[in-house]
Amino acid sequence: MRKIYLIFCIVFQLSCFSQNKELLYNFTSIPQSSLVNPGADVSYKYYFGFPVLSGVSANVGSNSFSAYDLFADNGVDFNQKVRDVINRSSSNDKVVTNQQLEIFSGGFRVGGRESRSYVSFGLYQEFDFFMYVPKDPALLALNGNRDYIGKSFNLGDINAKAEVLSVLHIGYHKKVNDKFVFGGRAKIYSSGANATSTKNSGYIYTGQDAGTPNLYNQIISSNLELKTSGISKFTKDEYDGNVAKDIAHNTFFNGSLGLGVDAGITYYIKDNLQLTASIIDLGFIRQSKDIETITYKGTYQYNGVNPDFLGTDNPENVFDEFEEAIPRDTLYNKYTTWRPTKFYSSIQYSFGEARPDDECNCRGQVEKYYKNAVGAQLFAMTTPREPLVALTAFYRRNIFRKLDVKATYTFDTFSNKNIGLGLAGTIGPVNIYVLVNNILEYKDLSKARSAAFQIGINFVFQDRED
Repeated sequence: MRKIYLIFCIVFQLSCFSQNKELLYNFTSIPQSSLVNPGADVSYKYYFGFPVLSGVSANVGSNSFSAYDLFADNGVDFNQKVRDVINRSSSNDKVVTNQQLEIFSGGFRVGGRESRSYVSFGLYQEFDFFMYVPKDPALLALNGNRDYIGKSFNLGDINAKAEVLSVLHIGYHKKVNDKFVFGGRAKIYSSGANATSTKNSGYIYTGQDAGTPNLYNQIISSNLELKTSGISKFTKDEYDGNVAKDIAHNTFFNGSLGLGVDAGITYYIKDNLQLTASIIDLGFIRQSKDIETITYKGTYQYNGVNPDFLGTDNPENVFDEFEEAIPRDTLYNKYTTWRPTKFYSSIQYSFGEARPDDECNCRGQVEKYYKNAVGAQLFAMTTPREPLVALTAFYRRNIFRKLDVKATYTFDTFSNKNIGLGLAGTIGPVNIYVLVNNILEYKDLSKARSAAFQIGINFVFQDRED
């Protein structure tokens, strides 16, 4: 059991992801930028994404250690490496995972050629995982309680949630005038599987009575709770299906349903000075399918010789007494989970005014644009304890009329040297983009604590010139 618990901690610490899409945000030459700001200043006659390939993102990292720390061939025993990792971790270290796969997407202008109103729609699959590193339980599982007499291990360090879901959405955005753009999006969530354990408390304490060196006093006060939806049937002995297929079937509108909204704006203080803000995934899911809540609540006290969690020296009735004092209860009540809500904002200054060489003035209009832009972005995401925050500085350059590059430097919980690079180009109607974070770490990925990429292909159509 101890080894299983350690493997659990290591695997999820290694798969630490960030939901911040700092390269995609306000990169308006990519249609998917409206997913992180429905009020982004994008324009097109219509577009549609290449099925399944219009938006693929993957991220991996850790704010405590790298794969090299655990698996380097340096002569250090693996168990010692694990101890070193756990010892330098904090109960406030965060493990965040997010993966998205866009199934289909599209959008079109509403009204005539001069209209500035657009409708967008799509369906994507998403996986979320969030966990605080359970420092105290990990120490207890790794070392036992022999060397921690008088220490209270905090069970409240156990704080995690995970979910796989699909999101069907429809959005609307309008450019009211040359200064202001607003937009919103409605979402229907379908949760294929959910596990939530975020309201835990309690402690495990082992003390030694004065004058009795061989007698110990052990107290376990437990208030643990694990809520699941769409999962419990897989743990039954009689289940003989395919877990991956059944979760996928539940994810696409056969699971628990919920509602959410996005909203965003773009405001031009001056022609070349822009302010944006958006709120994403303000919503909830009512978990109602295949629900199960497991609780361990109660207090157990043991007085005796050499208390041991492995039970090697305990009387036979110790575990019976423990189960009676802290029983496992199973409830079947519906529950509500809230989506991790994201907030974005940016300020952008553009310079290097230019006009297309082939632009004509026969309609009395000459389109102008800026080749360069610099600015800053703020990102925040709700978590069970405190918001996850990141600050980004960026530079965007229009290399050719339909080829843009964006470079970012991001400071967040996971890295203070996260340099990202994004490229978006359009050839005819084909729009292709590649976004890569933390490029400095790619020289040796084994030592990387963070790495991310996002790619996509769209077909974008504009009005022909008269």
